[in-house]
Amino acid sequence: MADKSSNQMWGGRFAAGPDAIMEAINASIGFDKRMAAQDIAGSRAHAAMLARTGIVSDSDAEAMREGLLTVLSEIEGGTFEFSAALEDIHMNVEARLKEIIGEPAGRLHTGRSRNDQVATDFKLWVRDQLDATEGALLALLRALLAQAEAGADWVMPGFTHLQTAQPVTWGHHMMAYVEMLGRDLGRVRDARTRMNECPLGAAALAGTSFPIDRHMTAEALGFDRPSANSLDAVSDRDFALEFLGAASICAMHLSRLAEELVIWSSAQFRFVTLSDRFSTGSSIMPQKKNPDAAELIRAKIGRIFGANVALMMVMKGLPLAYSKDMQEDKEQVFDAADNLLLALVAMEGMVRDMSANRDALEAAAGSGFSTATDLADWLVRVLDMPFREAHHVTGALVAMAEKKGCDLPDLSLEEMQSVHDAIRADVFDVLGVHNSVASRTSYGGTAPSEVRAQVKRWQEVLG
Repeated sequence: MADKSSNQMWGGRFAAGPDAIMEAINASIGFDKRMAAQDIAGSRAHAAMLARTGIVSDSDAEAMREGLLTVLSEIEGGTFEFSAALEDIHMNVEARLKEIIGEPAGRLHTGRSRNDQVATDFKLWVRDQLDATEGALLALLRALLAQAEAGADWVMPGFTHLQTAQPVTWGHHMMAYVEMLGRDLGRVRDARTRMNECPLGAAALAGTSFPIDRHMTAEALGFDRPSANSLDAVSDRDFALEFLGAASICAMHLSRLAEELVIWSSAQFRFVTLSDRFSTGSSIMPQKKNPDAAELIRAKIGRIFGANVALMMVMKGLPLAYSKDMQEDKEQVFDAADNLLLALVAMEGMVRDMSANRDALEAAAGSGFSTATDLADWLVRVLDMPFREAHHVTGALVAMAEKKGCDLPDLSLEEMQSVHDAIRADVFDVLGVHNSVASRTSYGGTAPSEVRAQVKRWQEVLG
């Protein structure tokens, strides 16, 4: 397809084409060509509707639909020549269609505008990304469930402030991320449901006087219904913002997990070993195994956050209906979608392949006086001690153990009774980490029985 020095689609309005600077700032073909498949799908549905309603002839509509398939095959085959002078994907496709089928191509744009066309294309593209995100989330959730099920009774330290708090199980920790990413899955599905209204046929902003059938095109493109207000249809980018919002929260969850994998795979923790597929070596230190995939996920998240803010800033001051500012809606969404999907797939691979070091987890679970809360609870439950007094007694016992350089279970009964003479020998039943986690049987607790119940529930939810 030959390049053009001026955009002939505009007819006689301008005597000459835009200069190089205007062409550079105005053209979007460099990035919106990613929506070629969606653009052609929308045009094929529109052509079929124009024929059904008698606005164009069946023969013209068939020529359009077949010609559009030819254009799509050229684009997918890499032989299509995109032109910046034709500004965007819509005009590039239509110009090539005219070269292929001639005069009938000029009828394709009847009853629509580039405003509703681009809104439709972009919605279709975002919808595809939501579907891809859902698939990647499901795979990651299943990988986490497999880890949780395998380690439902493996003890490890639970942390607050990154300080040892109470013993938990490996399965319980994995299930925390299942809950987080499960909410992400819900947000993705909610966003898809809410955005599934078709803008096509809203035209420039006011609808059209042609007897189009918007329900027909909406159904053909897999939308639930046509959008109900033409002004809103062409000026709405909530669907992209909601995708970026859901992506940002999901990305934050991925970053938190990535941070833990970086910490856990260090020589100081040795909680997990990441597979060689998701690690790299050092160019100078032969002993190093770096968690680069986790670190890159952690870093890429900023691009997704930035895209969310950038599109908010584009949209925040725009009057109805369409403004050219909205051309700046796509690049950041494309980039965020690419990086979110990459992060999800990489995280799924890391979680599926990683090995938890059960011995290191258990050794760490008992450190840092992790059963101090169990001791305080025992004092309240067995000795009927007010919790504030139990907290004080436990603190004194922790100080004693710390001074001796041992843990709570290593204190003798006599030493404990020197702090409070009512303490009995059965206190030692609650001081082991396995006893501690087994006792946390409240709904959602860390007891292995609860972890297995939650794993089963999620397996049933995911199917």
